[in-house]
This record gives sequence, C-alpha cells and structure tokens, in this order.
Amino acid sequence: MKIIPSLAVLAALGILGPGQARLIAAEGEGVALAIVYDTSGSMKDPVPDANGRSSSKYLIANRALTAIANQIQAFTTNSATGTPRKVEAGLFVFQGDTARQAVKFGPFDAARLKGFARSFSQPSGNTPLGNSLTLAGQAVLESPLPHKHVLIITDGMNTAGPKPEEVMPALLRKSGEKGATVSVHFVAFDADARIFNPVKKLGATVMSAADEKQLNSQLELIMQRKILLEEEEPRK
Repeated sequence: MKIIPSLAVLAALGILGPGQARLIAAEGEGVALAIVYDTSGSMKDPVPDANGRSSSKYLIANRALTAIANQIQAFTTNSATGTPRKVEAGLFVFQGDTARQAVKFGPFDAARLKGFARSFSQPSGNTPLGNSLTLAGQAVLESPLPHKHVLIITDGMNTAGPKPEEVMPALLRKSGEKGATVSVHFVAFDADARIFNPVKKLGATVMSAADEKQLNSQLELIMQRKILLEEEEPRK
C-alpha cells in the first residue's frame, strides 16, 4: 500500500497537476475526529476475514480500529516541520437508543483506542445511528480544531431513534452557524450501502465493505484521503 504515502508527498510538494485531486495535510491546524463504532448484536455475525476464514464482524472491526489508531498516531508525529500535528478524537459506541463515549473526546490517545479494541467482546442491542451521529457531531463542533469529521462504522440500518438523514441537516446547520464544516463518513460493513443514500445526498461519504480486506481498504482510503489528508476539488 505505497500509493497513499506517495500521494501525500506529492500533495505536500504541491505538484499534483491540473485536473487532479489535490491532497492537503491539516498541518498546524488540527483534526477533530469522532468515531461511531457499531456495537449492536449483529456485529457477532461472521464474514470472511483477511485469510478467507469466517470471523465475527466485531473482531474484524476491532482490528480495523487498531489500524485507525496507528494511522492517526503516525500522522501526528510525521509532519514536515517536525512539530506534532494536533488531533482530538473520541470513540462513541451504542447504548440503548443513544450512544456513550467509550473513549472520551479530547487530545488523541492511541493507547485508549487500542485498549478498547483489545477488550471489546460483547456486541448487543440496537443500532441508534441518528442519535449517535448527533452526539459525535456535537463533540467535534465543540472542538477548536478546524478540520471536523465523524466516521461511522456500522453493519446495518438505524433501528432505534431518529434516522441519520433526519438529524444530519441539524448538524450541518449548527456547523454553518459556527462558521465550520463537519464532514460525515459512513462505512457500511456487510450491509447494502444503498440504505445510506439519503445521507449521501446530504453530502456524506458512503462506502461499503463485505469482508475484512475491503473494510481495511475503505477505512484507509477515508482516513488518508478525506480525514488526515483532505482532498480538494480538482483545479480546472
């Protein structure tokens, strides 16, 4: 997977040509990232893992969360100036018809994220995507860092509380009132991505993954091209 670092170098040098997407690191400004991690009962169901064997979705997602923590950790320490990049992050998991902070939102703590990934083993309950998006969105809105993102990893449609497309307009409105932009990213893991067409129409990134290899690939793409390195519109 050497194409992503190469793109990052090209972007940092500003030499991606006209008509190509340009990647800009959030250098010296900072990234606020709230991760919504599906802990519903269906995450016990099996899908193919990286070796082609069957494994529960939550075990695969735990490994993916560790990979995300490693990517953020590398991003914070690998700046062109040598000064650590600023990242605030938090992990939101489902609880009843809403969510709770499994890792409190604040200065990025790789050990806490990895600790959750090592220990989580009991998926249960509903899938309250709308209420979880509201809480995660509020957390990044309150952050002073300008690059604001909510990343949602889920294996199904909303089953409790308002739908995400019902709460996302309010989040976008609040961000506009603050003069900020909140970008929302959905990864549909072993789920039909078309169920998220309503949020896609509102501007959310929506990607799908059927197995561990696809989940890792899609999350790396979102992290590198949308969150840690933000993709600008091609120049004409």
